[in-house]
Amino acid sequence: MRTIPREVPRCGNRDDPVETIRRRLSKARKSELEFYILGALHDATFSKIHKTYRVSQSNISWLRILQEIVKILGRKSWIYKEGKRRSVWILETSMKFDLEKKPESARDKKSYIRGYFDAEGGMPKSQNHFLYLQFSQKDQDDLTEVKEMLDVLGYKCGKMHNPSRRVDKNYWRFFVSRNSHARYMEEIGSWHPRKAKQIKLRMKI
Repeated sequence: MRTIPREVPRCGNRDDPVETIRRRLSKARKSELEFYILGALHDATFSKIHKTYRVSQSNISWLRILQEIVKILGRKSWIYKEGKRRSVWILETSMKFDLEKKPESARDKKSYIRGYFDAEGGMPKSQNHFLYLQFSQKDQDDLTEVKEMLDVLGYKCGKMHNPSRRVDKNYWRFFVSRNSHARYMEEIGSWHPRKAKQIKLRMKI
């Protein structure tokens, strides 16, 4: 399937978050890239018919990063727009993943957490908003595993909680504590172009 032209060129401003991410990808170990993808798959759906994983986004830039990682790992993926009137882009890949594989080293754990945050995490889009770093997921056990990784690595986090059982009794979240924000942004950060840009701006304040 034919993919659309690249949204951003490979060469350009070194302050461009996409270029910064690509430089980091080129220096990352294979295991870090693999665990980043495993973390990011929490935003994916699996087709039992086609045996493929699909990640959807309204902005194509992060999908381009995922596609580049898959390519570095020696596999193929393709990107296409879902519907003519919808602003939704899909990355699809038939790459096989060992979903039971767990990160052991600190670097691999950070990479897994980074992928998880880029898929399921959140932070304010406006620099004028009070900073928070949030992880959310409907699978409480799955989310607890990420929180425990952060705890082992020495990052302080708030209590796991359900914001509103009336709205969704199966929705869970936790926040990285304020006194761990700076270290989290410096050591884990993000490979999601929008979030990476927000983090860079926050670190300059």
